[in-house]
Amino acid sequence: MVAEDKHISYRMYLVAFGMFLVAIAIAIKLSNIQWVEGDYYRNLAKERTVRNFVIPANKGNVYSSDGSLLATSIPNYDIRFDAVAPKAEHFEKNVKPLADSLSMLLGKPSSFYQSELRKARSNKNRYYLIARGLSYTQYIQMKSFPLFNLGAYKGGIITEQETVREYPIGKIAWRTIGYERINEKGQHVGKGIEWAYRKYLNGKDGKILKQKIAKGQWKPIRDVNEVEPQDGYDVTSTIDVYIQDIAHHALLKQLQKYKADHGCVVVMETKTGYVKAIANLGRDNKTDSTYYETENYAIRESHEPGSTYKLADLMALLEDKKADTSDVYDSQGGTVIYRGKKVRDSHEGGYGKISLGRGFEVSSNTVLVQAVYNAYKDDPKQFVDHLNDFGLNKSLGLPFEGEGKPYIPQPGDKHWSAISLPWMAFGYGVSITPLQTLTYYNAVANNGEMVKPQFVSEIKEWNKTIKKFDKEVINPKICSDETLKKLHDVLERVVKFGTGSKLYSKDFSMAGKTGTAQANYNRKDGTEKHYISSFVGYFPAENPKYSCIVVVHEPNTSGNNYYGADVAGPVFKRIAQKIFTDAPSMNEIKNLNKKDGKTEKLYAEYYNKAAEKHATVPNLKGMSGMDAVALLGNLGMKVKVIGIGKVKRQSILPGQNLDKNATIILELS
Repeated sequence: MVAEDKHISYRMYLVAFGMFLVAIAIAIKLSNIQWVEGDYYRNLAKERTVRNFVIPANKGNVYSSDGSLLATSIPNYDIRFDAVAPKAEHFEKNVKPLADSLSMLLGKPSSFYQSELRKARSNKNRYYLIARGLSYTQYIQMKSFPLFNLGAYKGGIITEQETVREYPIGKIAWRTIGYERINEKGQHVGKGIEWAYRKYLNGKDGKILKQKIAKGQWKPIRDVNEVEPQDGYDVTSTIDVYIQDIAHHALLKQLQKYKADHGCVVVMETKTGYVKAIANLGRDNKTDSTYYETENYAIRESHEPGSTYKLADLMALLEDKKADTSDVYDSQGGTVIYRGKKVRDSHEGGYGKISLGRGFEVSSNTVLVQAVYNAYKDDPKQFVDHLNDFGLNKSLGLPFEGEGKPYIPQPGDKHWSAISLPWMAFGYGVSITPLQTLTYYNAVANNGEMVKPQFVSEIKEWNKTIKKFDKEVINPKICSDETLKKLHDVLERVVKFGTGSKLYSKDFSMAGKTGTAQANYNRKDGTEKHYISSFVGYFPAENPKYSCIVVVHEPNTSGNNYYGADVAGPVFKRIAQKIFTDAPSMNEIKNLNKKDGKTEKLYAEYYNKAAEKHATVPNLKGMSGMDAVALLGNLGMKVKVIGIGKVKRQSILPGQNLDKNATIILELS
């Protein structure tokens, strides 16, 4: 019996000891949670009930050179209602006037809104949707409605803001204006000016503290933000919307006429290198006549240029005094042979015996190839070194990703062969982008000074300049004045008497060079041959203000009129003609609505819809400058801003009739 009692006692002691150990473990764990891991768990609990949310900064605008909007951010607002927040007396007092106000703004009967608000109240709905996609003015109106004017906690109003990026001129120059977006992997990606200058445009995001009120639903804790967002800077581009519109539609017309695959056009200001227009249009599919800005061909696409490259031949020959424009060559019936490879003239039978200058004017392959081969066959490096010195082997170093790389075979490398020199002389076996070709021709137009193409002229914070992009010189003198004088003469004669004679006009002078390159001459897969038609030059010929290149890929060959003068030349002429004979006194885009139904609707329509809702000038006092500009942009008004901050004075008083032709001046503090 005693032994049994002892056994029971041992078991009790063992249980007690076990409980003691458990108690110690619990105490240690509690102490650990309280003192060691306490901050972690407290932060976790807080994070699951209260959390900071990012408020995206207002992205800066992209403007054209004349101040027209190319890209802007428009705020949209969703309004929700926390039906639990208002006290009973506040709710009952204001529910009917609130419903009346909502009815006037949103269009549904007052009884509908009163019923929905009461239902949300009885169901304890803390996230009832009132309206989506409101404009800034509608949002300000709704904030002033009965009950909502008491704020988030007393009135239950919940505001969610989303910023939408809009493009006032639609898809015109879209690949150059560009975009920034988040892809399916959550990565920020983009193109063009919007992406290249994002560090200026994007500003700094703010933060707002929100409390969790239901699953997936968060409500701001207070009306003010924890960290206010900082607006992005504005970017002033070099694009001129009037010239851009001309270039876009002139190119589109030719692409459709010749059922071409794709093409591009660039217009550049000769002295500064400012790109005034750039259009890149590709066909939607092989059977469609609809064209879109799908790729930036002018910058990305490096290809064999064909006869436009002959200007480099002539420049090298003249600089080395290996030949002169007056030297005579025999075109040899239109065919010369090098190492079993034939070089043919497009004109059957050749041109007989003609001068080098005339050979350039009529784009004789046989004449230019003979001139280059005879001069440099013993030292091809001398010729290639000239091409390198002209900058034809170097990328331009543009701020955009994906610039195409030029290619020139160098004597001694693995790609050099016995036919490299003659092939280069008429634009084959080399590769260059349209914009690189234009930069070279622009240097000739600019008395030998080669300048880098510029797409942005200025970064601004309202009326304050943050950064200015001045002319950037690549090569101060590409060749001698003597050579330039002769080049100017033959380029002008190309248009008057040569391959570009169809483009000649007595009303305005032009100079340039045609090019027609066969793109798949090495084809072995049975595909039809296709061509690249181009024209590059400048205008007016005497004192050039603009240079321009037009390139069209795969024009229809059925009519045998796929040559550069027929396909690309008319685009060049149309641009010169419109600029110098039809230019309006003020730069304005015209007829932008003449687009196919598949194209994204123009932002001009967005303006018109906004204007229909607001027939009078709104009260802007106290509004941030960025929001005021966005609102007035919605209304189609012209805006001039003085100062930084919020609007303290407006030149056109609130309530006056809306006049889209008037300019409203905003004074900010």
